[in-house]
Amino acid sequence: MSTVVDPMSATNGITVERSRRIATVWLDRPERGNGFISAMQVELHARLEELDRDDDVRAIVVTGRGRHFSTGADLEPGGSNFAFDEDQQRDAREVMTQRPRPWRMRTPIIGALNGSAVGMGLTFALQWDIRVVNEDAKYGFVFTRRGLIPEQNSLWLLPRLIGTAAAIELLVTGRLFKGVEAKELGLATHAVPGERVLPKALEIAEDIAANCAPAAVGLTKQLLYQMLGETDRESAFHREWELFRWVGRQSDSAEGVAAFLDKREPRFQLAKSSDAPWSSSDKTLATRAWSSADGR
Repeated sequence: MSTVVDPMSATNGITVERSRRIATVWLDRPERGNGFISAMQVELHARLEELDRDDDVRAIVVTGRGRHFSTGADLEPGGSNFAFDEDQQRDAREVMTQRPRPWRMRTPIIGALNGSAVGMGLTFALQWDIRVVNEDAKYGFVFTRRGLIPEQNSLWLLPRLIGTAAAIELLVTGRLFKGVEAKELGLATHAVPGERVLPKALEIAEDIAANCAPAAVGLTKQLLYQMLGETDRESAFHREWELFRWVGRQSDSAEGVAAFLDKREPRFQLAKSSDAPWSSSDKTLATRAWSSADGR
């Protein structure tokens, strides 16, 4: 399996490698524990968005170079990292508003947390879809121990992943915990020895790339995250069923069944960027789509 390194991507602490249909994104500041600086954050999001727009990329793995996954924000400048004046606050708000959201991307993102991850080193990974952790490494939402509050949407997401009781204990105390506990809590789906973290993540990525329809994967991911904010169960049922009906009419559905029966790798045709006839979260539209389904 050939690997291509894009020399343009080895910038601002981020390196991207492409191997067939899988992209591996490296947090690449090992001399600083892969600690984040502002330019590195911007670069990471830009690269993820770029890879998501590439229909040839079917899965993305993010990992860290060296001993750590990420020690969080690079604190060398001290507290000035977080003390924004009014102009900086305005600029930061604009950057945050425009930043691509991982949960809106079509491509599965797998975090291969090869070593310790604390602070934003962990909250970044929390936004991705699948996490593989080092069973012996240390993890933690250490914000309150630095006089800060958790960020990167973690206050919204963590309770939905592991439950409110477990989330508030981790977030309020800021204590460290090992990868084994992360798996037990549901924060990670796999906890393996350190040397197995990246191979395990790549194994998952390769399975997705080889056996799963890109369009179906992308639509499943998007709809799942939309459903986290859906309070009307009936509306959720309508939207899911209508999308199922649409996908079932596409060529990939027939190909998936044929490949299964023939015991061969499927040859899916729809790109992950393919859009269903409707993708709005509007409940009225969902109901109309349901009502008119038989007339299509």
